[in-house]
Amino acid sequence: MSAGLSGSGGRPGAGRARVLDYVAAVTATVGGRALPLGGVALPNRRLVLRWLRRQALRLADAHGCSLPPPAGWLGARDVRPVTFHGSDAPEALRAWAGDHGSQDHALGALESGLPALLTVVDPFVGLRVTLGAWPVDLVGWAAQAPAGHPPPFRSEGV
Repeated sequence: MSAGLSGSGGRPGAGRARVLDYVAAVTATVGGRALPLGGVALPNRRLVLRWLRRQALRLADAHGCSLPPPAGWLGARDVRPVTFHGSDAPEALRAWAGDHGSQDHALGALESGLPALLTVVDPFVGLRVTLGAWPVDLVGWAAQAPAGHPPPFRSEGV
């Protein structure tokens, strides 16, 4: 008997173990309006967390400076920059990106099937920047998607 999820019935992929991919996105919210800054889908949680750390540092380092060049290792575009009016949000982004305990907590959440989220606030203008990652069952999605519906964009890691 092959390993798989019970109750998968006659759906495509029945009898195969689920393959989870991970999605990450960065969103800015101001005045109740959300603006997506960028996102990516990757095959494992370590790569998606690496992408989020890079984006946190890029956003923090852009505070009062020009942005570092885009990442070549993912083949995916980096997020669009935002302008922070104070240093609290950039410092919180830097602190999160450099804190191994926070990274372990985020990896554990993703491994458990939960999202990993970080929101920083620029109180001077009410700007909220949220970095998030969550697991997605692309095999299950493809099995349940309507015929002819293209799969979501996916960037491959190294």
